[in-house]
Amino acid sequence: MVNGEDAVESGRQQLLETIRSIEMQTLIDMVLILLVAYILGRIVTSVLSKISEKMSRSGSVKVKMIIPAIKFGIYILAFFYILREILTIFGPELFLLTGLVGAAIGFGVKDLFADFVGGVVVTFERPYQVGDKITIGNYYGEVTDIGLRATKLVTPDDDTVSVPNSLIFSESIASGNYGASEMMVVIDLYIASESDINAAIKILRETVVSSRYVYISRSSPITLLHKSLPFYTRLRARAYVNDLRDEFEFESDVHTRAWIEFKKNGIRAPQLHVLSIPPVEEGESSDSSRRNVRLNRRNRKDSEFDINPGRDSDL
Repeated sequence: MVNGEDAVESGRQQLLETIRSIEMQTLIDMVLILLVAYILGRIVTSVLSKISEKMSRSGSVKVKMIIPAIKFGIYILAFFYILREILTIFGPELFLLTGLVGAAIGFGVKDLFADFVGGVVVTFERPYQVGDKITIGNYYGEVTDIGLRATKLVTPDDDTVSVPNSLIFSESIASGNYGASEMMVVIDLYIASESDINAAIKILRETVVSSRYVYISRSSPITLLHKSLPFYTRLRARAYVNDLRDEFEFESDVHTRAWIEFKKNGIRAPQLHVLSIPPVEEGESSDSSRRNVRLNRRNRKDSEFDINPGRDSDL
C-alpha cells in the first residue's frame, strides 16, 4: 500500500517537473494556433455569408449549410496540432495528465465541453441548419450561426438569442423547413357559428391564392379546413411561402384582406358569450341576510366591550 502511494507521488512529481520544463515558446505557439483558428473561422463565416446574400434563396441556403462544417474543420485541425504537442511533451505522464483533464472537465468546464460536443453533433448530424426556422426549448427563430458553444437565433421580434448547443441532448427540436427555402404557414381565422361556412372558405381560398407571398406547386399545395366548436367556427389555411422570411408578412396579408371580404359578405367574428349565474333563491337569501345581521350584532358587541374598559380607565 505504501509502495503504491509512493509511486503515485513520484508520478505527480514527474508531472510537475514536466510542466515546469515546458518552454514559453511552445505555450505561445499553442495560443497563436487557437487565435489564428478563431480569426480564420470568423473570416470564412463573413466571406461566405456575403457571397450567400448575393445568390438566390436556394443557393444561399446551400452556402450557409457548409459554414459550420468549415469552421469546425478549422478548429479540429488546431486542436489536433495542440494535442500532438501535448503528447510529445508529456509522454509517460499522460495517464496522470488525463486524470487532471478529466477532473477539470468534471468540475470546471463540463457545461462548456457539453456545448462543444453538441456543436459537433449539430454540424455533422444536422437536426437543423443555418437558415432554418426552428423551435428549441422556449425559443423560436431563424438560425443565423452555429458556433462551437451556441447556436444563434433571430426571433420574430428581431432579438438575437444564443442557445447552448447542449440543449440538443435534453430538448426536442422542430424545424419548419429543414434546409428548404419554402416553409408551410398555418393561418387560423375564427368566425361566428351562424356564418356562411362555404362563402367564408371560398373567400379564404381566394385570399391565400392571390397573396404575393404564397408558393404553390404539386408538392406544396394549399389545404383549407374548418372545425365547428360550441361558440365559433375555426377556419384553417395551410399554405407555403417561397421565402421563409415572409412567414409573418404572409399571415398578416391573408388576415387583413380576408376580414375585409368577410365584412362585405356579412361574415362576422364570434361574439363574447357570458355564462349567466342562476339567481339566489329567496329562502337562501333571507337565511344569509339573517346570518349577516347576527355577525354584525356580535361584532358591534365585541367592539363596545373593547371600548368601554378604556373609558373606565380614563375616568
